[in-house]
Amino acid sequence: MTQSPPPVRRGRGRRPADEVRREVLRAAGELLLAEGMAGFTVEKVAALAGASRVTLHKWWPSRGALALEGYFSVVGPTLAFPDTGDIAADLTTQVRAFVRLMRDTPAGRVVPELIGQAQTDPELSAVYRERYSAPRRALAVEALERARERGQLRADVDPEVVVDQLWGACYHRLLIPDQPLTEEFAEALVANLLTGIARPRPAGSRR
Repeated sequence: MTQSPPPVRRGRGRRPADEVRREVLRAAGELLLAEGMAGFTVEKVAALAGASRVTLHKWWPSRGALALEGYFSVVGPTLAFPDTGDIAADLTTQVRAFVRLMRDTPAGRVVPELIGQAQTDPELSAVYRERYSAPRRALAVEALERARERGQLRADVDPEVVVDQLWGACYHRLLIPDQPLTEEFAEALVANLLTGIARPRPAGSRR
């Protein structure tokens, strides 16, 4: 009777690289949400994850790049844009959700700090565009293009500009808070914008 080979035992004190990476990202995300960028250091992350600073510097080109990847590891954002066939309702839902995220959650409150850090951190800026802003922008543009094809928006409307008008206004209030970022603001923003870009209704038609 053939005996099974004994199980392979891993040497003590040596974790596989993917396990170390997961622990580092978890520690980075939790530290970022707890202390913001002001309290976020590579040294703290390394200590929390039980990893060496040399390893972290080898895997991430900057503190900001590590912070942002850690952010995604704990927040796990879902990319979704409602498509009910009513562009006014869908935009209102999406912009209100964005406002609530930025205003009411630790994950949202740290975004302005990441944006600020990105101004002097090219690696963070690139990752932020690739993993955060660009995918969301693409979803919004696609929703507006579908609405234009359905005849809900004028044919000459540029979806890219509309995205800048809506979310740019929200980011302005987020980063320069002389006026509050509220759900009422989100609703008024969408309503006012759609007044200018909606396709005119035929005379005598009902809503």
